[in-house]
Amino acid sequence: MRLIDLFVDSLKLPDFGFTFDFVENGRPAYHPSDLLKLFIYGYLNRMRSSRTFEKECSRNIELIWLLKGLVPDHNTIANFRKDNPKAIARIFRATVKLASHFELIGGSLVAGDSTKLRAQNSKKNNFNPNKIERHITYIDAKLEEYNSALAKEDRDILEKQTLAKKIKNTTFKSKNTLGIKTQLILPALPKSRPQIPIVAKS
Repeated sequence: MRLIDLFVDSLKLPDFGFTFDFVENGRPAYHPSDLLKLFIYGYLNRMRSSRTFEKECSRNIELIWLLKGLVPDHNTIANFRKDNPKAIARIFRATVKLASHFELIGGSLVAGDSTKLRAQNSKKNNFNPNKIERHITYIDAKLEEYNSALAKEDRDILEKQTLAKKIKNTTFKSKNTLGIKTQLILPALPKSRPQIPIVAKS
């Protein structure tokens, strides 16, 4: 948590393309740094729904600390993801530069001539420029897949809510129609049943 907090606070978010167009009227907008911390945390913990984000903000101790008690709603989180896809991708690339800066990854070029070297060099353990490019493309595709999964989850939930609302409205209209028909039919009915003469048998 502290690493995410320090990492995001060290970034100049306007340089990555995040928008800071805050509306003066109404409640203050959430700062992009807070929503970015939430997004990175969700990516690391495989959260795939804006509603899950919203729920975890109010009960997850780590997120409560990370966001300083803020609880953005699912629409705010979904809009942040939709409005800043390229900026978020640049942030993930910045994590690689940060790891390189602290020498957590090497990235140095090693070349060998005809000398026989004792090494473990399977296909998975060696890289060339083409393979590195394919790997970067794969990482970008996985990030896009995560964004698509979030969008699909949000869209499915919205469709379910819309369907439930239509069913509720249809049920309400049916009850109203039944009530109106009852009010129209009742006055036309006779107020008392006709008396049937009873003939006694002798």
